[in-house]
Amino acid sequence: MSHQAQFKALVDWLKGAITHQERFTLGYNAEASDFIRFNHAKVRQAGHVQQASVHFKLIEDGRHADLNLTLSGDETVDRQRLDEALQQLRETVALLPVDPYLLLNQDAWQSDNVQEEPLPDSAHVVKQIAQRGEGLDLVGIYAAGPIYRGFASSNGALGWHQANSFNFDWSLFHENGQAVKASYAGHAWSDEAFSKRFALAREQLAFLGHPPHTLAPGQYRAYLAPAALEEVVGIMCWGGFSAQSLADKTSPLQRLYDAQATLNPLVSLDEHVSGSLSPAFSGEGYPRSDLSLVVEGAARDRLIDSRSAAEYGLAANGADWGESPSALSMGGGALALDEVLKALGTGLYISNLWYLNFSDRAAGRITGMTRFATFWVEDGQIKAPVSTMRFDDSIFSLLGDSLEQLTTERELILSASTYSQRQTASNRLPGALVSRLTLTL
Repeated sequence: MSHQAQFKALVDWLKGAITHQERFTLGYNAEASDFIRFNHAKVRQAGHVQQASVHFKLIEDGRHADLNLTLSGDETVDRQRLDEALQQLRETVALLPVDPYLLLNQDAWQSDNVQEEPLPDSAHVVKQIAQRGEGLDLVGIYAAGPIYRGFASSNGALGWHQANSFNFDWSLFHENGQAVKASYAGHAWSDEAFSKRFALAREQLAFLGHPPHTLAPGQYRAYLAPAALEEVVGIMCWGGFSAQSLADKTSPLQRLYDAQATLNPLVSLDEHVSGSLSPAFSGEGYPRSDLSLVVEGAARDRLIDSRSAAEYGLAANGADWGESPSALSMGGGALALDEVLKALGTGLYISNLWYLNFSDRAAGRITGMTRFATFWVEDGQIKAPVSTMRFDDSIFSLLGDSLEQLTTERELILSASTYSQRQTASNRLPGALVSRLTLTL
């Protein structure tokens, strides 16, 4: 039985098992994933994970309780488990107070999205990685396979989503202990694209053997590669576009949404659900569509889950708990990738950032560390690696008046998280050339 058929069978049974006073929502999560671990460019561990679970919510008279249930794949066994879960939730719901912010979607919407882009053959991928990594200290994880998501409610809503993807997350280590971190992810594997990505990492690895260049604290021109920009954008998403955070004035983008500040007109950010790994419906049962979060530097839409909608009188638009983007896309600019070093001139080439946090959340000010291949560039040429340093700067500067240009080419960065299951979050981002980045130590 297919995953979709298995899910529909459970939904049909549940519709007949509840009483007239009861309502339910049922979310479905499954994957069939290959995981291959590399060390010294050789396969050290390979395995396959196939799992499925449901998130079951029972509602009666404004009271509700939830339960997560692992499925076995045997229809009889899973139906029995769901029946036991139903009895357990009935006992729990009877003891709970009414939830004043419960806002169920009453619409009987339908959604069916199956992305069947052929996945690369794992043996072919292993061969490509081994050939290019021969003789190198390469460590990494390759994960690939279909991800399934489903949603159903007693009101008649029914959504199904299936997407195939792969993600190779790797590092190349120099004998001095320094490393270059890189990734290649997407829906369709291209030997040419992977070769190009790997060649860049290998080129950067050679520079890590040069004596490090010491920088004093101060402001420097800098280029943030897409992986580094992802860290900046990622921390913006900690409440930045959240209706809840904007309502209680804790958003790091509060000034942007209150029209007290703007970002650079080059910056446009969308929640681009169409064609992404993320399903076109939320775990709460609201359909999702593309949203324009920032348009040419000005705030537009915000992410609204059902509880924010109930509390603030808004219309829910499919945001899940936390109200963070799950398919963020930033528009590109006019800077060609092969012109980055020339455009930078003299300054920092930053491949990765890490350990980011807010130094002044209300002002949109962030701090963090450079990580992995960060280089000092002079006259458009990489000269030396730079030791790890801390930066402290404002989002409104980095993506505001300091932003000079964005790259034309954008990189698809899929979440590498496998905590409990592979995730569907993604970012499609360009690189960013900024006139100044403040290093503090």
